[in-house]
Amino acid sequence: MQDAALRLKTLLEQLLGVPLPVRLRAWDGSEAGPPGAPALVVRNRRAVRRLLWKPGELGLARAWVAGDLTVDGDFYTALDLMSGLVWDRGEDARSLGETLRDPEARAAVRGLVMMAWPPLPPAPPREEVRRRSHLHTKRTDRRAISHHYDVGNDFYEIVLGPSMVYSCAYWPAPDATLEDAQRDKLELIARKLDLKPGGRLLDVGCGWGSMAIHAAREHGVSVVGVTLSHEQAAYARKRVADEGLTDRVEIRVQDYRDVADGPYDAISSVGMAEHVGSERYLEYARTLFTLLKPGGRLLNHQIGRRPRRDESAYEVDEFIDAYVFPDGELAPIGSTVTQLERAGFGVRDVESIREHYALTLRRWVANLEAGWPLAVRLTSPGRARVWRLYMAASAVAFERNRIGVNQVLAVRTPESGASGMPLRARTWG
Repeated sequence: MQDAALRLKTLLEQLLGVPLPVRLRAWDGSEAGPPGAPALVVRNRRAVRRLLWKPGELGLARAWVAGDLTVDGDFYTALDLMSGLVWDRGEDARSLGETLRDPEARAAVRGLVMMAWPPLPPAPPREEVRRRSHLHTKRTDRRAISHHYDVGNDFYEIVLGPSMVYSCAYWPAPDATLEDAQRDKLELIARKLDLKPGGRLLDVGCGWGSMAIHAAREHGVSVVGVTLSHEQAAYARKRVADEGLTDRVEIRVQDYRDVADGPYDAISSVGMAEHVGSERYLEYARTLFTLLKPGGRLLNHQIGRRPRRDESAYEVDEFIDAYVFPDGELAPIGSTVTQLERAGFGVRDVESIREHYALTLRRWVANLEAGWPLAVRLTSPGRARVWRLYMAASAVAFERNRIGVNQVLAVRTPESGASGMPLRARTWG
């Protein structure tokens, strides 16, 4: 009798205390759940074992990356429906220990153990990173950056498209091209920084060189771009040479803490500060402050999260930490502004562009799906599944206002107090 899906659904609902919002399709072909909803396909008993040994987000992620779980139906709808189980349980939700003190929940766990027999812990997928600490030393930061960015330039070409910009685009309209939206983002940053011919720009976390090239070509500045990724640096240097900009753009494999040739007129830090860590953030801000000349501007473009009830407790997104951004940390925008001000900056403008990142991520997912066979060959099936889940789930998180992205414009205000900012500063569009 084919009834694994119904039995699994019943046991999970007993354990969770809420109805499952998606259908379940089990390894025996059976289905159960809301008609017409996307189906979570449980391909084998190993998926159940993964959830038993790592309940919650990490167990689900391991099953997804290993191919033990898939989705049949609209991927975004499935993630949105599942988010209530993974994200939105609330700060007053019962802990696992409290849940298991409930006799009905204990009975459900025993039932799941029997379904998953033999109940042995499956090995994590090989794409998972073994995190040792969150010290954010130069060595650990190099290792974390290498894990994420040295997947291969060819892979990122599939996902990012010709712009090769790996941060939130700035959309003039939802139906604009990704390339136009990324160009508009680079130009927005350049205008906020008031780049002028002959000036010096430091691009911290320069990626594949797009900001450095745009600033040098369109605004006539000299640029130093620093990254910890050797693959990114090699790619960026070739792009710079192809553009004929080697006299104005230098790409270094260098930690921003080791940059010693300031002062610069401006600094752009786009999608890099998430890697710094809360314990090091004031050091990061002070380092950039000292690298700017008086009156110089910093544009800090950074993903932020919603504030928590207890900001002293360290929390991490298990999936992101294990598979995507090892040692990455998100902070509320208020904390970011406070740290920049503690470092000596005058914060002059904060702009939230949260909805723009949801649009960007959906385009990246579409690019990945369109180039799926090649992406799998260039990396691995598991790595491609990591990126699809990470980007699609992030799009949903931005849409639901769980996370945001902000551009903070700050100035190293001279002792005279004359910031050099116009009386009506928002002239950049």
